[in-house]
Amino acid sequence: QAQLVEAGGGLVQVGGSLRLSCAASGNIFSINNMEWYRQAPGKERELVARINSAGSTNYADSIEGRFTISRDNAKNTVYLQMNSLKSEDSAVYYCHTDLIVVQIAKGLRVHERDTWGQGTQVSVSA
Repeated sequence: QAQLVEAGGGLVQVGGSLRLSCAASGNIFSINNMEWYRQAPGKERELVARINSAGSTNYADSIEGRFTISRDNAKNTVYLQMNSLKSEDSAVYYCHTDLIVVQIAKGLRVHERDTWGQGTQVSVSA
């Protein structure tokens, strides 16, 4: 079974930067879309950015131009570079994939859908 492990959260001042990473572990053959979501207290979880296997990206309007999503397919890792952070960016950030293909034996692969990481806290102070 594949797992996603996020890292890089923390406390930063307004205007500062953080870089999140999310590494997928397991005997991974391929990963489809890789995404970052966030959830602030009392709010619904929202999609922040998505990158597909070819490297095409989509961003939420609220972070357009400040955040950059990227991926390293060789490392099965997705990154979120966050610049010009605002207090409203404070949230738990979650990594998500819609499809991971896992090689479980020679000639045998399984599709794991809708996989979430454990989340990493980002706090932006004024």
